[in-house]
Amino acid sequence: MSGRLTTHVLDTSRGVPAAGMVIQLRKLDGGAGELLREAVTNSDGRLDAPLLSGAELASGSYELLFMAGDYFRAAARESAGAGGAAAEPGVLFLEQIPIRFSIVDTAEHYHVPLIVAPGGYSTYRGS
Repeated sequence: MSGRLTTHVLDTSRGVPAAGMVIQLRKLDGGAGELLREAVTNSDGRLDAPLLSGAELASGSYELLFMAGDYFRAAARESAGAGGAAAEPGVLFLEQIPIRFSIVDTAEHYHVPLIVAPGGYSTYRGS
């Protein structure tokens, strides 16, 4: 099986997968990086397809950029619309979360999950 890059996002503040979060993938080669993909998480907080797989997966440095601020503002609007009293937050503590990592062996599966709340996050190399 060829290598691939995947991710998923869990919202620990609400105890749910983070559906609807925009994620950008960049390949870093010294500068700001080339945008390779932009995707949106599904109802399970995952993407419908790997960000990279097969011949697309190359060795090098990458960045996943998670648009957490937009996600949490949308979640607040959803809660308020469902009868909740939550006011829409303006600027959040975490607007965007960059995770930079390296791919060495293109035959491996690189899984980069994000566990997030409005005030903090955690990540690790998953399986």
